[in-house]
Amino acid sequence: MTAIRLLLVDDDPLVRAGLSLMMGGADDIEIVGEAADGSEVEPLVDRTRPDVVLMDIRMPTVDGLAATELLRRRPDAPQVVVLTTFHADEQVLRALRAGAAGFVLKDTPPAEILDAVRRVAAGDPVLSPAVTRQLMAHAVGGGPDTRRATARDRITALNDREREVAVAVGRGASNAEIAAALFMSVATVKTHVSRILAKLGLNNRVQIALLTYDAGLLEEDGR
Repeated sequence: MTAIRLLLVDDDPLVRAGLSLMMGGADDIEIVGEAADGSEVEPLVDRTRPDVVLMDIRMPTVDGLAATELLRRRPDAPQVVVLTTFHADEQVLRALRAGAAGFVLKDTPPAEILDAVRRVAAGDPVLSPAVTRQLMAHAVGGGPDTRRATARDRITALNDREREVAVAVGRGASNAEIAAALFMSVATVKTHVSRILAKLGLNNRVQIALLTYDAGLLEEDGR
């Protein structure tokens, strides 16, 4: 089994030491580097080629948001999981829109942080449906009036079936749950999700969920 290559980014040396001790003890995870600021991330990614970056948001020179945006523009971008002390921080929302695969709280139990890294490395988001709804509600509540119109315009690129799948993703449903609800195979759901990402120029399911919420599709769905 190939170990997941993990880069740790946090300006607090005690936090980095704790994460390194915890994550490095797992047989399937290899710590390939550590950074104390977002300005160090791209050079380290070039040298170490991580699969996942565990990224603090608040750092003194280049914050995690800017570092995430830079990383996700790369064709070979690693997945990014942001670290935060807040459940619904506007900076976290911006990081998710920039392409982060999810977030974990700094007081999350060690086993759950390990699970988050493994899931992201496997291509799954790390936001539970409840947390996803909380974040999206926060985003919509504080967003500009033009966000819905822009989101609705983007959604028109989808056909009816893709739109149904996108709404299900927005509700936080898994591929298996979507397959059961829409009477299709899990493989077909995965194909639809891939097409949605490509058509809308998105990086992951979290961004699909945010876009469907922005467009008001979940309200129309009556849930």
